Amino acid sequence: MRTYLLSGLAAAVLTTTSALAQTAPAGAWSSSLPAALAQAKASQKPVLAVFSGSDWCKPCMQLKQEVFDQPEFMSYAKDKFVLARFDFPRNKKNAVSKEQTKLNEDAAAQLNKEGAFPAVVLLSPEGKVLARTGYRPGGVAAYDAYLDQLLAKK
Repeated sequence: MRTYLLSGLAAAVLTTTSALAQTAPAGAWSSSLPAALAQAKASQKPVLAVFSGSDWCKPCMQLKQEVFDQPEFMSYAKDKFVLARFDFPRNKKNAVSKEQTKLNEDAAAQLNKEGAFPAVVLLSPEGKVLARTGYRPGGVAAYDAYLDQLLAKK
């Protein structure tokens, strides 16, 4: 009985997690490119898609810690972008679900064929690639200003 209960609980958690990822609130990170693009189209905001290797790519870790994890970035981004993150950890303890792995691989097949890490891709609400970038030193203010420059060019 306990096995059934645990497997039912695990299924419920996965279903809830999946549903939350698909319908991310403004300012939260989506983990589905189709959901992010749908949200972008509805809100007429560009998508900021990030490809990272959270447990093996030092510049990925720096970008997350110095920029994306900072409250100043979230304040800047919440009204400006639809945020999407696709992580490719290598350590088993950090592995993502099979469902999420598929979503990540599908997004990478569309937007990060070269396998660059970190890769930051700006997309129009229609899904057109506006710019590609990666890690840049200087923290939140410098990165936000750089993103504004990239958007201004389009």
